Amino acid sequence: MTTLSQLRKAALALPEVEEGTHFGMVSFAVRGKGFASVTKEGHVQLHLPDAEAEAAVSAHPSGERLVRMGKPIGIRVPLADVNGKDLNALVWQAWVARAPKRLASSLGDVATGVVPPDCDLPVAVGKPATRALLLEGLGTLEQVSTRTESELLALHGVGPKAVRVLAEELARTGRSLNTG
Repeated sequence: MTTLSQLRKAALALPEVEEGTHFGMVSFAVRGKGFASVTKEGHVQLHLPDAEAEAAVSAHPSGERLVRMGKPIGIRVPLADVNGKDLNALVWQAWVARAPKRLASSLGDVATGVVPPDCDLPVAVGKPATRALLLEGLGTLEQVSTRTESELLALHGVGPKAVRVLAEELARTGRSLNTG
């Protein structure tokens, strides 16, 4: 079961996403193109390509195809019926489908777990934290040192253990997290 707060965190963790409203619904867009919204009834609506939408409806029986002017554009599913991991994956798929191709492809490797060669983040932070940091543009310890502990903890996938490991590694190299 997920909440609007979790949807917001997942959507806003992606590059160039803005929160707004669309027909009175909370919505999320990348460069002006909406990819996710929440109805007043608590249904999340996600713009997805046909294959991903069909798989999502199969995985979430309470969901339904979202159709506009006779054309399938995604899915609608009660937010409470989607677990956090599935929601994150669906939000990512919707973002990729609506983001400019160059922006989406630049993050494709990060999403699949490929770490850039200049990344010096410690392996001990874990894959989810590494992915979250890379998506935020924090691929080096120097870049991480510009953020506060609370800013890092606000990233979906970065928990107290990852922050502790990062702080220890920064201290080992004579640096620290930003104190605000």
